[in-house]
Formats: sequence, structure tokens, C-alpha cells
Amino acid sequence: MYKAIIGDKPFNIQLKEDEILINDKLFSWDISKVNEHSYHILKNDISYRIEVAEINYKTKEVILKINGHKYEVKVKDKLDLLLEKLGMDMSTAPNINEVKAPMPGLILQVNVSEGDEVKEGDALMILEAMKMENVLKAPGDGIIKAVNVNQGDGVEKNQVLVQF
Repeated sequence: MYKAIIGDKPFNIQLKEDEILINDKLFSWDISKVNEHSYHILKNDISYRIEVAEINYKTKEVILKINGHKYEVKVKDKLDLLLEKLGMDMSTAPNINEVKAPMPGLILQVNVSEGDEVKEGDALMILEAMKMENVLKAPGDGIIKAVNVNQGDGVEKNQVLVQF
């Protein structure tokens, strides 16, 4: 079972052995692959040209051009639907607005400053703890609001180091 959401309209998709059901109705369109990113569909004697303009595998979003008009499609698979049903989907996850020290230590290097734009996974700073260097990374995309420590500062566990 899958769910595709176009705009705010959901479509339930079921894949059976040799058929596809969309909202419990048999999908009986004639589809021909034109090239790697384009398809031709014939439905009720109406021709549609579909181009896959963009795919974001991380967010599970696809941008389609159908006869020149853009449509954004969000796709949810079985796991997404189960997590949503259990109230554990990522859309309800809180935003992380700060990075705290995971342990007491010494700030060896600060790689960001106020106003910097960072992407998820960017190295923010290096914390030395127990003779090991720990790279503290951005938990998500954002703009640095404040850097609360400097190189050479000692920090305590859970001390706020960076705010977004």
C-alpha cells in the first residue's frame, strides 16, 4: 500500500500481482515509456505527456510535468503509513533549535559564526573530551543565531553551544 498526495488530495495505491488499484479502482491506462524521464499515457482517448522533472528520495517528493503543468507529488510507503498511524511520523518531530555539548570538554575549533547558513551534517565545531576529538555537526539546515562558545573554552555536559 502506498499513498500519493498531489496538492492536498490523497490517492491510495495498491499493487497486486498484475494490476494496480488507485482509490480501489482498477488503473487501466495505456502507458508507454518515451525515454528515461518521460512517459506517454492514453486514458479515455486523451493523450498525456508526463515528464519526471525532479525526484527527492530523502523527502519522497516527485515533481511531474503533465502536458506542461507542474505537479508536486508526495509519496508515502508502507513504513511511512504505519509510523503515521502509530503517531510516530517525522512530520511531528520537533525542530532542533540548538546544539548542546554531549559531554564536558574543551572547544578546540569553532567553524561557524552568527549569521552563517549551514546544511545538515556540516561541522560546527570540534570538542575535545577524554583525549578524543568529537566533531559536532548541524542536525539540520538552518542559519546560526548565536555561537555561545569560543575556541579554548571549557564546556559542561548539556551546555548550549550553538543556537539556530
